[in-house]
Amino acid sequence: MREKTRTQKPGREDTGTSNFNARGEYGGRGPGRINPADKKQIKLHPVNPKRIAALFAPHKATIAVVVLLISASSLIGLAQPFLVRGIIDEALPHKDLRLLGLLAGAMIAVAAATAVIGVVQTWMTTGMGQKIMHTLRTRLFTHLQKQSLAFFTRTRSGEVQSRLNNDISGMQSVITSTATGIASNVTTAVATAAAMIVLSPQLSLLSLFVIPPAVWFSRRVALLRRDITSTMQAELATMNTYVEEGLSISGVRLAKTLGTTGRDAARYTESSERLIGLELRSQLAGRWRMATMSIIFSAIPALIYFAGGLPGTTLSIGTIVAFTALQSTIFRPIMGLLNLGVQWVSAMALFSRIFEYLDLEPEIKAPARPVALDPETVRGEVRFENVHFAYDGGPDVLRGINLSLPAGSGTAVVGPTGSGKSTLGALLPRLHDATGGRVTIDGVDVRDIAPDVLARIVGVVSQESYLAHASIRENLLLAAPDADDATLWKALASAQIADLVAGLPDGLDTLVGARGHRFSGGEQQRLAIARTILRNPRVLVLDEATSALDNTTEAAVQLALDHLAVGRTTLTIAHRLTTVEDADQLAVLAGGELVEVGTPSNLRSAGGAYAALIAAGEELELAS
Repeated sequence: MREKTRTQKPGREDTGTSNFNARGEYGGRGPGRINPADKKQIKLHPVNPKRIAALFAPHKATIAVVVLLISASSLIGLAQPFLVRGIIDEALPHKDLRLLGLLAGAMIAVAAATAVIGVVQTWMTTGMGQKIMHTLRTRLFTHLQKQSLAFFTRTRSGEVQSRLNNDISGMQSVITSTATGIASNVTTAVATAAAMIVLSPQLSLLSLFVIPPAVWFSRRVALLRRDITSTMQAELATMNTYVEEGLSISGVRLAKTLGTTGRDAARYTESSERLIGLELRSQLAGRWRMATMSIIFSAIPALIYFAGGLPGTTLSIGTIVAFTALQSTIFRPIMGLLNLGVQWVSAMALFSRIFEYLDLEPEIKAPARPVALDPETVRGEVRFENVHFAYDGGPDVLRGINLSLPAGSGTAVVGPTGSGKSTLGALLPRLHDATGGRVTIDGVDVRDIAPDVLARIVGVVSQESYLAHASIRENLLLAAPDADDATLWKALASAQIADLVAGLPDGLDTLVGARGHRFSGGEQQRLAIARTILRNPRVLVLDEATSALDNTTEAAVQLALDHLAVGRTTLTIAHRLTTVEDADQLAVLAGGELVEVGTPSNLRSAGGAYAALIAAGEELELAS
């Protein structure tokens, strides 16, 4: 039985909340309404505008060009109504084919120019956005790799993935839509309003009475629909959870063994039925408002035409048509500007979530000036010198451990559950750092060794072997990227699994499956052992590597471990007597303290703690 994992809590625990809906779209609660979660996120982790500016600083030239292109496109596009007026008022009435050709050609040229500008603008903003996203992605991934096991223990894996993928992907919308939308909307709205005044100050005054209700109705319908959509998104998220829990390898295995397939199907069906009602409500929401808006939009040109026909009006037909076109054009940028506050808060919430993770201080830090240590010449003498360890400032799990592992020797650590065996083993590869004392290799504190060098010196084989969803070859090459096939087969032979792999149709190219599920537990262990052999570490930690296996499989794996341990300094965390009898020395832990050290035979005959364990017939269990 494994000890209950202890976690550190240096800061607030991650709530796992995200502003992405079940469809993977980022957003708050709709136009004009700020998502409370966004405000809370920004309050918890304020964003310094200078950090955002630093991301955009390398792209100043691109930003300047994009703003000029947006302004140019908006201004060029406004020529269309004036060209239409010229055609209607001058070219057509006077049958002036030359003028008609020029104006018609100008209309085509304007359309072509705005289209080309739009393509160039999209290319530039997308490229800039992708570069910024790339910078954030790689920076965040690299930073998260430096975090301790405690961070990943207390944080949901889905939350880490959400920030790394969804939040950063949402930046594309912020960079290409929000930022460019501000420039575009301001330019279009101002230029359109100016053009309307130039065409007809009287009709422009009429617009002041028509546009506000149209904008108000549009916002109300959008808010109503987005409120319902938020509920739909939550339901879709629930459905996604049901799919993940019920259709993953582990979920299917659990459902079949517990007989819960019927229950899983029933709750998925219920969730799907709820979506039917929500979708109907979403489609029907605000239909009367939409009908009212349709009447308003139809009334706008009608009122303009009516005003143009009043006695004493000198407006030409072309002017009225052009003004009607401008009237419809100004609506979109006004709506965009009204939503600017929501877009800004949403953007800041995205930056806040990303920067929050980037600001995490690694609990286990790489040394500023690592000691030069050549993995090829390391002797492998390990010492635990007055070592203490506690989780999150709690009581000591290890107290005053003094233990020496001579180079090339094998040391087994035994003790009852909760005695701190696995914790002791985790200090050597720096999965945790001692809170007191130190752990050394050849006299060098492991905290003074560069992480990549320490990983080459210390190899770990644990009960929970992890195989990537790739081929056997690719999994082995993780340890030795330059190894040839002959070297791979030699490692597989040492791990007692070469014959099995050779008998597979695809041999080394056989896909191991998700987490190695195509192979049995013992086979996974031997593949992991082969990978460690390729790594060729001088010091080896065997953390209950056979505890979950049956006796027959354990014997095969133990033989592979024996081959692996030859000539290496080995620390074996043990729970079965068969794994400790051949050790050069045996260390017995109890209550976090080292109570006995000696050879297995001497400790058996000494009648102490080890003898008591044997006499009680207690199977030594795996501890974390």
